[in-house]
Amino acid sequence: MDVLVLIDKLDDLIHNARPVPLTDQVRVDREEIYDLLDQMRATIPEEIKQARWIVKERQEMLAEAKREAERIVKEAREQQERLISEEEVYKQAERAAEEIVEDARETERQIRLGAEDYADEILSTLEVNLQKFLAAVQRGRDRLAGRDEEPVEVQ
Repeated sequence: MDVLVLIDKLDDLIHNARPVPLTDQVRVDREEIYDLLDQMRATIPEEIKQARWIVKERQEMLAEAKREAERIVKEAREQQERLISEEEVYKQAERAAEEIVEDARETERQIRLGAEDYADEILSTLEVNLQKFLAAVQRGRDRLAGRDEEPVEVQ
């Protein structure tokens, strides 16, 4: 279950709790609170696992891009060596190899930047969700502690 849904349930539970007469406190079912907290504890590690998986995927993509770049460079150098026999052919091979190397570097750079952007987006989403979770928990704690006093209108 999504952490934000659980946070909303916790918030609703506290918000709809029965007030204790003659106090600013409310009465909540401890088991319901513990159940929601247990569900949150179970859900958050899953989201962290997803973030780790994304980071791992990014690293694998970067490694693959690097291997591909190295393979292309190796092929370019092998081709260059085969064509050394004639000077004009050599010059053409050298230009082609440099273009291949530059293309490989550009491809690797684009893949790396894309992977970093993707990982950053996922981690940003996780950060926002965790901040909302912490804010909801703090609101709940404030309400339980009686610190969430609503202003009273004076007429």
